[in-house]
Amino acid sequence: MSGFGWIAWIIIGIVAGWLAEKIMKRNHGLLTNLVVGILGALIGGFLANNLLNVDAAGNWIVGIVVATIGAVVLLFLLGLVKKRA
Repeated sequence: MSGFGWIAWIIIGIVAGWLAEKIMKRNHGLLTNLVVGILGALIGGFLANNLLNVDAAGNWIVGIVVATIGAVVLLFLLGLVKKRA
C-alpha cells in the first residue's frame, strides 16, 4: 500500500465502499463502507497487481477503481455466504 498515506487510503476506502454499495444495491453506514472499501482495496490491489500487473498506488483514479472492484467482489462473496447460511 505504498504511494498513499493512511488518510488517503481511508478516503479511497470510503469512496470505494460507497460506490460498491450503490453498484450492489445495498444500504450500509459510513463505517461499514469504510471497512468494505479498505478490504476491497486490499483485494482489488492484490488482483490488479497479480493478474493484470497494474500498480494502483500513487494514482487516485486507478486506486478508487481498483478498490471499488475489490469491494464489489467482497460484497458479492459475502452475499453468497449469507445466502448459504
